[in-house]
Amino acid sequence: MAAPASIRRLALLAALAAFSPPGAADVFNREDVILDPRYERFSVCYNGSCQELAVTGVNLLQWQQIRAVFSPPALEPETERRRIAQAVALMEQFVGALTDTAHDLSRNDAGVAGENWMDCIDESTNTTSYLKMFAAAGLLRWHTVEDRQTRGWFLFGYPHTSAVVRDTQSGRLYAVDSWFYRNGEAPVVLPVEVWRNGWQPPERSR
Repeated sequence: MAAPASIRRLALLAALAAFSPPGAADVFNREDVILDPRYERFSVCYNGSCQELAVTGVNLLQWQQIRAVFSPPALEPETERRRIAQAVALMEQFVGALTDTAHDLSRNDAGVAGENWMDCIDESTNTTSYLKMFAAAGLLRWHTVEDRQTRGWFLFGYPHTSAVVRDTQSGRLYAVDSWFYRNGEAPVVLPVEVWRNGWQPPERSR
């Protein structure tokens, strides 16, 4: 009879086999994640792979602060990507206070320290929701919101998932990855092909 560790490993491999390869359609959606988020009502995942989900919203004053980040409209895509990072960070600050996730640390560090932490599934799901809000409000002039992408798949390192936007001028995809940093810090925004190659923040390289 197989040892428990072997059984767990086989179950994990079987689950992974059901997933699409990196770059395919998003495979981590949950039925209770709000797919048409608005600033007054959206879902927030936390505690690892969306084990917990809260439905919340920011107030009009907070939303006006988000809109101000994109005003006046960016004249080119690179500027808009910087603004996307700023706006996602601001949303995390607002949401952290609403959902008691304000103390989420970088990567999965808070999973050891306590509750209300976020892994990359939580982060990428939430960031995608924020990006959809920005797009629906007409704040994105140079980018569309795309399916999340996953790198690794164990053959090339542990799986890791990020939100993604597309530059409508060049067609290039960019990862918007908030997992590397603490709650409320600006996410990294970089070309998906660079991110998929195993990119790590220089100060935290492994």
